[in-house]
Amino acid sequence: MNNESGFAPFDTRVLVLPDQVADKIGSIILPEAKKEREAWAMTKGTLIAVGSNAFIEWGDAADKPMPGDRVIIAQYAGKQHEGDDGKQYRICNDKDILAGLVEGAS
Repeated sequence: MNNESGFAPFDTRVLVLPDQVADKIGSIILPEAKKEREAWAMTKGTLIAVGSNAFIEWGDAADKPMPGDRVIIAQYAGKQHEGDDGKQYRICNDKDILAGLVEGAS
């Protein structure tokens, strides 16, 4: 997974690129404030990078998410920052990763 964000998470932090929020629903164009709220509430995304101590508490036998995996994160988790590439990223704790998304899941 190529990390073009300019961020490298430390310790137990992870970097997630949340899915994009739609500009409109049907024929209704969403106002900017609504899109911002929806983006902050987004729970699906792609794991971009992990800190050196991320997922250690899960133990050796656990299936640990890796960069490039699709994941579900806790709603409103972490801090949102704009990367060097202009995309909005979330820097979260490893515990904020709730599940992996199975291929083909929406």
